[in-house]
Amino acid sequence: MTAYTDAAQLASAAGLVPVPRDSGRRTGNLHPPKRYSRRLRRVFYLSTQTSVIREGPNRDFCLKKRGEGCKHLQALLALARRRANVLWALLRDNRLFTSAPPVTQAA
Repeated sequence: MTAYTDAAQLASAAGLVPVPRDSGRRTGNLHPPKRYSRRLRRVFYLSTQTSVIREGPNRDFCLKKRGEGCKHLQALLALARRRANVLWALLRDNRLFTSAPPVTQAA
């Protein structure tokens, strides 16, 4: 937890965040990163692939991304990034995963 300050840094370390390679006036030129943890990316990628096999919210998210025009690999990486965000939140709050969202207390 001390190595990464937020979910974006965890996703970046796993290679799930595109890196800009802009030159001059050209902007929005995004590519996969060259430096990232291959093991961490493989963990997120394999967990994403296995979660898409069965019906549920992960498969629905992936199919939604495919409907938006993303290719299969792009949809899987988007889901992997989402799973990285969820993992970060679980570690930060020190709680176990449940499919139901956490209950917030009203003030």
